Amino acid sequence: MQIGFIGFGHLGTAIAGRLQERGHRLVAWNRTSAKVKTLSLEPADSPRVVGEAAEVVFLCLFDSRAVQNVLTGDQGLLAGKVAGKVIVDLTTNHFEDVRTFHELCRQAGASYLEAPVLGSVTPASKGALTVLVSGTEEAYTAVRPLLEEIGEHLFHLPEPATATKMKLVNNLVLGSFMAVLAEAVAFAEKLGMAKEQVLDILAAGGGKSLVLSAKQQKLLAGEFSTHFSNALIHKDLHCLQDLAYQEKLPLFSAALPKELYAQTFMEGIDQEDFSAIYKLFKK
Repeated sequence: MQIGFIGFGHLGTAIAGRLQERGHRLVAWNRTSAKVKTLSLEPADSPRVVGEAAEVVFLCLFDSRAVQNVLTGDQGLLAGKVAGKVIVDLTTNHFEDVRTFHELCRQAGASYLEAPVLGSVTPASKGALTVLVSGTEEAYTAVRPLLEEIGEHLFHLPEPATATKMKLVNNLVLGSFMAVLAEAVAFAEKLGMAKEQVLDILAAGGGKSLVLSAKQQKLLAGEFSTHFSNALIHKDLHCLQDLAYQEKLPLFSAALPKELYAQTFMEGIDQEDFSAIYKLFKK
């Protein structure tokens, strides 16, 4: 099947590569066209060209502003003939903006599925992501075989914005736990303990988790090449606090991690992997 793919950041490139590996032909676009060529693809001229050439188009972008531009720009997806097509948005959007995207696509005759994923580059390359999907049953059923090629676990939450809200809730746990692990390791080191042994003990004890399993080697080696950036987790925690504000609900444990990840901008490490928050505690 020929699939459209827009957005070749770290995660998007891994997912697009997985789809290629599974035998799909991709028509692709990225704001920086050179990134498309890393998968030996020839970049399309515009999102509009992608939308008209494929029956299913995946988006994997930084935030809602980027999605809005891709959908509604002069040569955006919705400027072309997209009636009857499905747009699968893997971006973690703002929970308010995503409702607008559902409606914009509906007006153009296309189906929109918000489909934020849990997991980053390594599980994406293995087809082992968790995919949360909101949108119609019909559209979900139509693209489920494709989603099963990138995701090990799929959850359909039909009501618009529900998948996005759940992704934000998940990232509260993700970001908070990463910060706690980083502080625990740095603190133990300051007490004179060896980092490798500290990580092994945490992995066998209270720190045992998917988070530590995924980031143990990065913490050990001090190598923080980006799988999921500090900038992205900060953005997601900010959206989560907007959600709590709208719902007039307290969210006690979200504020401190968000501000810790905000500090990574001050330190110039916002584009490094979010496990690099360890550097804040190591100083």
